[in-house]
Amino acid sequence: ESFHKYRYLASVYNFLGFNLEHPFFKDKKVRQAISCAINRGDIVKGVLLGLGEPAFGPYKPGTWACHPGLRPVSFNPDRARKLLAEAGFTDSDGDGILDKDGKPLAFTILTKLRAVGIDVRIRTVEWAAFIREFVNTGRFDAIILGWTITQDPDIFAVWHSSQAVPGGLNFIHYKNPE
Repeated sequence: ESFHKYRYLASVYNFLGFNLEHPFFKDKKVRQAISCAINRGDIVKGVLLGLGEPAFGPYKPGTWACHPGLRPVSFNPDRARKLLAEAGFTDSDGDGILDKDGKPLAFTILTKLRAVGIDVRIRTVEWAAFIREFVNTGRFDAIILGWTITQDPDIFAVWHSSQAVPGGLNFIHYKNPE
């Protein structure tokens, strides 16, 4: 009689973080193209069994810290291909993988992006080694992790340019003069 069941969004998000020191990911168009190539709706359906919403920033939707004008990037493989072409990527050898300056657009994460011409490889690592040998040292192309959103949504330590240092929480090296 006194049991009530509620459904609400958890204060957590998962993200694909690009190592912004990697040559491919220094180009904003490449990052935008990959974002367009990911079907967030399918991830919510398949991984979260439909119990979630596509993330589009580091704040929980509907909270005071979430900007009301922000919207998720739409799944759009055609736009992804266009952005990659604008960034100078072509399939020069006809193998289905885009390349630029003789280097194939290939990196390692746990996902599938071949449909838009990107060769993504899977690598799993034991947690302690994952943090010590890869995250803390910046020895990765791209990474999938999650953050818990605290009640005080101060994301300085995670996203501020000054925190993009060895051992810092801004291990993807995001930097913005603004």
